[in-house]
Amino acid sequence: MRYALGIEYDGQHYFGWQRQNDVASVQQQVEQALSIIANEPITVVCAGRTDTGVNATQQVIHFDTQQVRQNVAWTLGVNSKLPADIAVKWATPISDDFHARFSALARQYRYIIYNSATRPAILQHGLSTCYYPLDEQKMHDAAQILVGEHNFNAFRTVHCQANSPIRTVYHCQVSRQHNYVIIDIKANAFLHHMVRNIAGSLMMIGRGAQTKQWLEMVLAAQDRRLAGMTAPAGGLYFVAVEYPKKFDIPYSIEGPLFLA
Repeated sequence: MRYALGIEYDGQHYFGWQRQNDVASVQQQVEQALSIIANEPITVVCAGRTDTGVNATQQVIHFDTQQVRQNVAWTLGVNSKLPADIAVKWATPISDDFHARFSALARQYRYIIYNSATRPAILQHGLSTCYYPLDEQKMHDAAQILVGEHNFNAFRTVHCQANSPIRTVYHCQVSRQHNYVIIDIKANAFLHHMVRNIAGSLMMIGRGAQTKQWLEMVLAAQDRRLAGMTAPAGGLYFVAVEYPKKFDIPYSIEGPLFLA
């Protein structure tokens, strides 16, 4: 049997999604919990690996098992074996031609900036903070330069292992909810640190340190040294994965109130 699961996690205590030796990872915790419920070793495949400190509200995984369980076993049962900062949101049996990574048509991230002259006391975790006033409309206007198929070499880390820097961004929207400036970006796939580097560059435009024309130059130059800082990991959320409709995988963006 092959099952697909939707996973939510707070990434602050983990060295990213991927299982690693001697450090805590989300994948390790999920596989351990699933193995207990399945009563056999389970290895999972995810839609997109997240970095150290990055959060997810809709990570999608699949795994194969010899065991047949009701969906409630893969949700409530697995959750009872997981730490409080990781949760299974839904589970469904799926056809063998489904692959959490390779079947994905698009992925979506959300970056959340608390924009205020003072730090927050409530909802202080899971945010990036900018004390300079940000003009979200200038950020949004500049972000439209990134929409379409481009070489995003200027926005990936030197450690990125992707064979090609070419990605297609379907939308990049910047909006404000009170003190929260929110960057929503959807693409066919992402490079290592791509969203955080884009967020850092858009924040420079929002505070008036750079212009829309500067971002256009950075994209064309394909040089990481010219772009803005890598924004902190804590404000980044993996929020959705889109699949062909035949798989009937939920496509919705869920999360805390300020993510709505």
